[in-house]
Amino acid sequence: MHSFAPEILLVTILSLVVLSDSISARLKIPSVFLLLIGSYLIYTYAKMAVPIDLKLYFDTVILFCIPLIFMADALHLHFSDIKKHGWSIFYLAVFAVALSITAGASLYNLDLFEGLTLGAYVSLFAINMATDAVSVQSVLSRFHGISHDIKVLIEGESLGNDATAVIAFFFIGLPWMMSGTIDAGDATMDALRVFVVSIGLGIAFGYLFYMLMKLIDDKRGELFIFIIEAYLAYLIGEHFHVSGILTLITAIIATKAWIDIDMKSLKDVSEKKSKTFLQKLRLHGIDPTTSERMEYIYEMAKEFGYIAAVVIFFVLAEMVSLEKFWEYKTEILIMFVVTTVIRALSMAKFAFWGNKVKHIKPVGFEGWFILTFSGMKGALSIILVHMIPASFEYKELFEVVTTGVVILSIFVYGTTLWAYFTFFKKDEEKKLFSH
Repeated sequence: MHSFAPEILLVTILSLVVLSDSISARLKIPSVFLLLIGSYLIYTYAKMAVPIDLKLYFDTVILFCIPLIFMADALHLHFSDIKKHGWSIFYLAVFAVALSITAGASLYNLDLFEGLTLGAYVSLFAINMATDAVSVQSVLSRFHGISHDIKVLIEGESLGNDATAVIAFFFIGLPWMMSGTIDAGDATMDALRVFVVSIGLGIAFGYLFYMLMKLIDDKRGELFIFIIEAYLAYLIGEHFHVSGILTLITAIIATKAWIDIDMKSLKDVSEKKSKTFLQKLRLHGIDPTTSERMEYIYEMAKEFGYIAAVVIFFVLAEMVSLEKFWEYKTEILIMFVVTTVIRALSMAKFAFWGNKVKHIKPVGFEGWFILTFSGMKGALSIILVHMIPASFEYKELFEVVTTGVVILSIFVYGTTLWAYFTFFKKDEEKKLFSH
């Protein structure tokens, strides 16, 4: 007899998405709340609707979902926005995350989590400082009055934040935690190697697929080119033992940047008359796509990424154990409060530098508030904590604490933003930056 488990699971996931979106639109609440609650209720009271043990096939599920999630996020960054806010994004995504992980690890001296080594603290905070763009966008998309600038910072920070957290976890925290010792110089050089090689591979992939886009002349084919690029960039990056996520993000952003440059050039008559060396290198004059087709690609990529994130939420729901949450309630609350305070201080420092450094734009109090509470955790944190070897003595602590922090961050941060935009912010959308 045939098994219809895959079909049943697909129907369950799509039905939950449709129902969550419908209720969310009527009640004007973020759909991610309903997705999390719905996933848990289905796993608890309607197990027949999920006939496949997703946790058993976690690695396969993750490998399938990661490229779709990050491709969708990367496509939303425009080259003009990266040029304008590049230093701000770099601070938020790299410098601030590194400082946050360091600040969290320094709490080792206070012995907040009994028995954990310094390397374990680095790993734990690398896992729990990673933000989730899907959760953030699900919440913020319901609100009006958020400027384009803040959306760019949130999207850019989320993508770069994830890449930084992955490098810190896999190439510093995890080896340190499992071996008990690490050479700081070697670890730093290895992290820099991974950063540089990942970006280099990503740029090469971005150029290759940008040129391939010139051979395609329909929106569906172009969408599939981006999907192929995302999967290949991720797999090649992992194959060469660097960051597949950073390689993927760089590749998609690079391809998209060259497309943006071509589209801008179409409006510049002078660029059509004379070609520079770089324009010739890009085969300027052979356009890779159109703005109308890119809009289609944006929408479809967003939907693919959303469905992939829902699958991750289903795995998260299966990992939820109320008994374990109660057992580790103190550790969960400590981790949630500490990561929230660290993020608030990190964003406050960003706001301070905005008034002192010309390359970083000032964001003001409102920008600090939104950036602080847009630090919701999600799919990547669950992915990273799962990658810890089963032999690690405190893996259960890591899993329960991380799952609890993910859920708390989504509901507490999301509710805070929802309350602010629903009851307190009444003025029309305005520019975030004062100059």
